[in-house]
Amino acid sequence: MTKLSVNINKIATIRNARGGNIPNVLSAAINCQLFGADGITVHPRPDERHIRYKDVLDIKPVITTEFNIEGNPTDIFIALVLSVKPDQVTLVPDAHDAITSNAGWDTVKYKTFLTDIVSKFKKAGIRTSLFIDTDTEKIKYAALTGTDRVELYTEPYATEFAVNSVKAVQPFIKAAEVAREVGLGINAGHDLNLDNLQYFHQNIPWLLEVSIGHALISDALYLGLENAIQMYKRQLAG
Repeated sequence: MTKLSVNINKIATIRNARGGNIPNVLSAAINCQLFGADGITVHPRPDERHIRYKDVLDIKPVITTEFNIEGNPTDIFIALVLSVKPDQVTLVPDAHDAITSNAGWDTVKYKTFLTDIVSKFKKAGIRTSLFIDTDTEKIKYAALTGTDRVELYTEPYATEFAVNSVKAVQPFIKAAEVAREVGLGINAGHDLNLDNLQYFHQNIPWLLEVSIGHALISDALYLGLENAIQMYKRQLAG
């Protein structure tokens, strides 16, 4: 079964726009689980413009499913993850001022750096995943870092999907096959939505987890949070 991890950053974005504690991020995490999410994802950034470091500390005790923390492995991020000990940490090479993640790791260039970071997390009993593009050489190098999984960066798939779905998914099928061959588990995320998720899953049935935030939270504004989560889960059922 492919798990659905709900990224709740956008809920924090709304809260921070007004100050105070509405909507309540902690309640949102609890409700996402209650409504069927298989996990909760957060992506704290240095400027704390959405999820704050305190949110991460507050959320950990209430997570009964899987807790996934994403981010660039700066010193403060590493310290946070090691103190919280989530089920999974997803390392993302985003710049401090990036609006959203927009590229995967160059695992060839940063192999030594990533190997050291992955080792720290694995010694703490935390499963690791590297955010990565479909370049098969970089996927092979990802395996050399000791990471458990890779998360395929799916924005290119989502962009191409409406034009040519078959062409859009082919690089991801190949990348997933190579990842499996070198012993890596496969996650995916970025711009997956109710239009393109089922097709992606049908073509990569051994996908372990998708992390979805922006589209799901946006759909929840119209459909309700519980209904949106259940609709996304149905896309992963067939």
